[in-house]
Amino acid sequence: MNGRRGTVLLVTAIVLAGPVLAACSSDDPADGARSAAQGFLDAWSSGDVESAAGDTDDAAAATTLLEQTATDLPDAVLTAQLGAVSVTGDDDTAATAEWTATWALSAAPDWSYTATLDLVRASADDTWQVVAEPTLVHPELGEGQHLQVTRSLPERAAITDATGAPLFTETEVVTVGVDKAQVTDLAALASALGAATGVDPGTITADVEAAGEGQFVPVITLRRPDFEAIRAQVFDLPGAVFPTSTRLLAPTARFGSALLGRVGDATAEVLEETTGDDGSPAYAAGDQLGLSGLQRAYQEQLTGTAGFDVRVVSLDASTGDAGVVVGSADPVPGTPVQTPLVPAVQNAADAAVAGQSLATHVVVVRPGTGEILAVSSNEVANAGNALSGQFPPGSSMKTVTATALLSAGAVTPDTPVPCPGTTTVDGREFENEDQFDLGTVPFTEAFAQSCNTTFIQQGLTLPDDALSAAAAGYGVGSDWQLPVGIFAGAVPATSTGTTKAADAIGQGEVLMSPAQMALVAAGIASGTPAAPVEVVGATPSGAAPAGPGQAVLDQLRPMMRQVVLTGTARALAGQGEVYGKTGTAEFGSNTPPDSHGWFVGYQLGGPQGDLAFAVLVEAGQSSSAAVAVTDAFLTGLAG
Repeated sequence: MNGRRGTVLLVTAIVLAGPVLAACSSDDPADGARSAAQGFLDAWSSGDVESAAGDTDDAAAATTLLEQTATDLPDAVLTAQLGAVSVTGDDDTAATAEWTATWALSAAPDWSYTATLDLVRASADDTWQVVAEPTLVHPELGEGQHLQVTRSLPERAAITDATGAPLFTETEVVTVGVDKAQVTDLAALASALGAATGVDPGTITADVEAAGEGQFVPVITLRRPDFEAIRAQVFDLPGAVFPTSTRLLAPTARFGSALLGRVGDATAEVLEETTGDDGSPAYAAGDQLGLSGLQRAYQEQLTGTAGFDVRVVSLDASTGDAGVVVGSADPVPGTPVQTPLVPAVQNAADAAVAGQSLATHVVVVRPGTGEILAVSSNEVANAGNALSGQFPPGSSMKTVTATALLSAGAVTPDTPVPCPGTTTVDGREFENEDQFDLGTVPFTEAFAQSCNTTFIQQGLTLPDDALSAAAAGYGVGSDWQLPVGIFAGAVPATSTGTTKAADAIGQGEVLMSPAQMALVAAGIASGTPAAPVEVVGATPSGAAPAGPGQAVLDQLRPMMRQVVLTGTARALAGQGEVYGKTGTAEFGSNTPPDSHGWFVGYQLGGPQGDLAFAVLVEAGQSSSAAVAVTDAFLTGLAG
């Protein structure tokens, strides 16, 4: 049987009234023994220890035995199947009942075995009772012994890179903590630990004060090199202690963290969402489980299934009795999850964002496949914003607006267009950066120099839904079905007036994530936009976007190349065949407003093949910050 959380009550006989009762009555003593055995097993299975013990010949001994078993098998549920019952002895005063026990162990496979109950018939009232002896629990259990269960998880399956190489390894860590019994000056200790680790001293003080006597209070867990960097500041502090252990960690603390996630002690929230097929707990407190990202999304596949062994050991722990194994199940390993991440690309992105003091993100995508090759955020950033952040894209949105204009035939790259310093829409004035005025220039020049007024004037000539339709051709607004969510962007189809004007330059109601802008760039680079891929071989995250068509791309790509050769991203001109678009996106209510810095583009024929990418520097104030990060990234790839 494989029941895990219910109690199976076995139906014995249906007793009918009247003459039929006499016809079905039997003097067979086995019937009474069977009824007694069934009653005992039913009461035990339902958790009614008092009733079960009352069905034995020594209620006190049975209570102790059954309560010990409940302690030995915490949260386990018994299902009992009664088998053959036979009466023994010349005077029919003894009986043996065969039965099968199936224990639904907590967060472990079921444990089943066959056993027997001995019964005796009392001469005084002719009733049958179960003999209160250890073997009623398990045939190998004797006096002075109890059961001991040990769970074990298999080694966690790997999350791998694009080549199949594991990305997480067992890594030595040091936990900086406090032994309350050794503290001589808590305020001074908290201040010193806070200064060294960056943890709020007030939090340290509160945690220590709330801890019980002799309790270890963790402050922060660091990789060994990070601990060595602060060792001199903390090692001799009275009350500070530093136990070491290993944890399953990615190569660095920030390596693909938004996508990969992390592994740690199971939280109540994670345990609640990880259940077995029958709804019972699949894992237990203290297990090392995925807490975020792919590690959490693929929890069961990566963690595998726990195993166990049950031993009969002495109740006297001081004997050191190793016991005898009476039941076991091997843990079942999980299976790896392969990502498209390329460590060389990820490392270059990580190095590039590390040079920025502002929150910075880089997402890299393989053109034509949608495979995500790197997801990088620096230490001061919320790493999740690389995939799910919602930001105005500013002038990087002009890649989409240009797509809409070229698709509609409103302009060609050579069409002369005005680029005044300002333009007014419904009484609201829009301007170029520092109100630069180019006069009338080819559309390519307006694009390369990021002329807001040109794109507002031209964008207003399009149908209200044209920008949204062009964006959808690159997958913007899609409902991507991914293990780790990506914000696919939002471009309204009904904007008019000043909102429509602002949308054309990536302001207004337009929002994008770095990941989605990288997908836009990848679609332009390849000509075949693709749905994003976070896990190799996984179910597609959505239908491939239609794209704008080859004729539009043939016009748009040289315009993006010109941005690098002569336009706002000239700093990248020496980085090979790079195409792109800068963006400065205003946000907030300050005067003048703060701005995010963007660069969205792609490189053809680079050291890692064709790559598309989006770079965002939050509050970078200018696209030049994002261009500088892009330059560092491409230099890192080449080096």
